[in-house]
Amino acid sequence: MDIGSTGRGIMRLSLYAIVTALGIPLQVLFLRFGGPYARFPAAYHRLCCRILGLNVVMQGRPVTDRAALFISNHSSYLDIPVLGSLLPASFVAKNEVGGWPLFGLLARLQRTVFVDRNARHRADEQRDSIAGRLQAGDKLVLFPEGTSSDGNRTLPFKTALFAVAATQVDGKPLTLQPVSVTATHLDGLPLGHAWRALYAWYGDMELPPHLWQLARLGGRIRVLVEFHPPVSLADFSSRKALAEHCWRTVAAGVERAVKGRDEPLVAGNDAALPAAPLPAAVG
Repeated sequence: MDIGSTGRGIMRLSLYAIVTALGIPLQVLFLRFGGPYARFPAAYHRLCCRILGLNVVMQGRPVTDRAALFISNHSSYLDIPVLGSLLPASFVAKNEVGGWPLFGLLARLQRTVFVDRNARHRADEQRDSIAGRLQAGDKLVLFPEGTSSDGNRTLPFKTALFAVAATQVDGKPLTLQPVSVTATHLDGLPLGHAWRALYAWYGDMELPPHLWQLARLGGRIRVLVEFHPPVSLADFSSRKALAEHCWRTVAAGVERAVKGRDEPLVAGNDAALPAAPLPAAVG
């Protein structure tokens, strides 16, 4: 797939580099001396989305008045600026991200919580690290799939980090909010399964060629972000039941968006969720 303009790509990536070069020292100062270190990244991400041709459309309302753990599907590194443009939140990411050139630095500056999903002996330590941030009033975004998908479906959720749902914040159950992120259109035309790879980054794709292709692209990609009704562990009989509800809710949102049906679910209408149970592969 080779579409777009080289000149446009150079211009967009140059603007991205300039904005990032100016933003990094500002965020360093905010973190060190105080300031809007939680909200500044949102302004940075909004500008980056604009530069890269991403038109972010929000449906529903994110939790804003308390600490929250947002549970989202994951199909691309672009999910970070997309969600970051809407939420004054940090992310939970795999350890490897911290070592990526540039993106690792940006992740640390946004106070990302790094976890090793394969280190079962550190599960309690990693859970406590996330819980501590939430108890301090922070908002965090978790991608329970543990990897990125092709953007046309939601992969099984890994439930280990759902243990943090037992956290109490100011004596109340932690709020979790399922979120569906889906690339739906290019300049008003629906993206088919294959063309969704303009946004999705998964499998053995290399990042630089994917970013270059996006930067060269003529037109804007519409990305729908649907915030579903918030829940807590107190609403369910077990952690597994909570994880299943979150997976079904997120998967339903992605499925509707992929099929061109953007109507949000009514709270409590579980009959409209996918009938399949949480895949047995989660754990």
